[in-house]
Amino acid sequence: MNFRTALLGTTAAATALIGLAPAALAQRATDGNVNILYFQAVSVMNPYMSSGTKDVHGASLVIEPLAGFNEKGDLIPRLVSEIPSIENGGISKDLTTITWKLTPGLVWSDGTPVTAADAVFTYEYCTNADMGCSQAARFTGIKTVEAVDPQTIKITFTAPKPNPFNAFVGAASPVLQKAQFAACTGAAAQACTEQNTKPIGTGPFTVTDFKVNDVVQLAANPNYRDPAKPAFATVTLKGGGDARASARAVLETGEFDYAWNTQINPEFQAQMAAGGKGELISAFSNNVERIELNLTDPSPDLPEGERSTIKNPHPILSDVRVRKALSMAIDRKLLVEVGYGAAGRPTCNVIPAPAIYASPNTDCLVQDVEGAKALLDQAGWTDSNGDGIRDKDGKKLSLLFQTSVNAVRQDFQALVKGWWSQIGVEAELKAIEPSVFFGGDPGTPDTYQRFYAEAQLDTLDYDGTDPESYLAQYVCGNIPGPGNGWRGTNINRLCDPRYEELLAQLSKTSDINERAKIVISMNDLLTKDGYVSIPLVDRARLSAKAKTLGGVVLNAWDSELWNVSDWYRIK
Repeated sequence: MNFRTALLGTTAAATALIGLAPAALAQRATDGNVNILYFQAVSVMNPYMSSGTKDVHGASLVIEPLAGFNEKGDLIPRLVSEIPSIENGGISKDLTTITWKLTPGLVWSDGTPVTAADAVFTYEYCTNADMGCSQAARFTGIKTVEAVDPQTIKITFTAPKPNPFNAFVGAASPVLQKAQFAACTGAAAQACTEQNTKPIGTGPFTVTDFKVNDVVQLAANPNYRDPAKPAFATVTLKGGGDARASARAVLETGEFDYAWNTQINPEFQAQMAAGGKGELISAFSNNVERIELNLTDPSPDLPEGERSTIKNPHPILSDVRVRKALSMAIDRKLLVEVGYGAAGRPTCNVIPAPAIYASPNTDCLVQDVEGAKALLDQAGWTDSNGDGIRDKDGKKLSLLFQTSVNAVRQDFQALVKGWWSQIGVEAELKAIEPSVFFGGDPGTPDTYQRFYAEAQLDTLDYDGTDPESYLAQYVCGNIPGPGNGWRGTNINRLCDPRYEELLAQLSKTSDINERAKIVISMNDLLTKDGYVSIPLVDRARLSAKAKTLGGVVLNAWDSELWNVSDWYRIK
């Protein structure tokens, strides 16, 4: 079945999936408080100001897109009555337009009507060149966004768009209220603290108090579209700590009802589950733990504003042979065994799923230390003084390797450092508080977007099953830098015309099999051909829920809090 055919299907089944909890169990604001723990604390409640997963998920409690994805990766309506298709006239036959119809009577949490003008504003807000929008890739290829009438949004593309479900689809691309954000466009966006931390939304909850990198307090939205939901009157979204402590707080002590991303090793999984207070839940999608390599020079000897910018290519990592050697030295199977067990599997791809998009490349699954040494010899890096560290032209092969504070990641860092040491590469390890690392604060030097290091370990996934918007993050225009407040998504600083041409082809290709070929080529440019990114583990989303918390359906294709309106307390 090609991609065009997929756009023809009816949406009755998808519409039916929007409410998952039995109606008899749901009655608005009668189940007290639900405690949710994200050890990477929320920094902002606006995904356009941060691409951090914890910020996108936190914001999804309040602001919503036109459509999202369910736990199967299927499109589902959010603020619209049905998903547009060629069959229902929502997508033009030439694939140049998509038209969305807002659900009649929909209102913001302040009681004012949601209109097409809000979507038009959101598009203009994110595409303002002076803003540095974190989700700019979502709006690639759009010519105009128009309000045909108060209930109708028409998006016109610059060319036929086989996959029109990027803008306003998924938790990372919500609709903002124009009236609230009108004064927050362009360079003013960052300074709008009230709007960015307490957005007016259409979701099941509203923010009552926000403490940056700490805790968000929320209350049931009195104007939520389903009068029986949410069941919980309030939400405490707490941040801080680490993955192990988060899991313990649900599984052993029962202090929290839900803990996101409980990234703990198999031994601790078994120990904590025996605590009896909760259970671990998991689901695979496109969640890849990887080492990102910086193609630019992060040296502190450079003037501020020039570090990690394309003005200064990296003196070591610009050589693909060095990047490949770093990958070859790693034992991915051992990483899975140590860090994830059944919740992980070794991978050589940044796009591991769906299967049609996965490259057949498996070369990296076998560790090759001797091959890595030979490659570095070929690149001219030798140990001239016998200290165990290779050097060239008077420069040591020494790398700063950073990540967020997390027990599994620190284990990975230590193992990788040991393997790199075997091939003559020195690695200095650095661990950064998660709320800072993933926070996106342009004034903080330790964010993953700044990337003031040679290598960093992280995970980045994407909404839905089509990777086009995810792959679009690696274009030149999305490189973080001083000009966009360090909020770009191309953290590796890749600027490859071959890659950008493939992306242009992907945006025009309808046939699913042809799309898959292009996606695989782009994946390979990032991995086995270019070694810009070093995939390690295809890891399942692993979270923990209390046994007294009902209605939870783990969704690895969208916000993990996607159906919080259906959660309830089991009496």
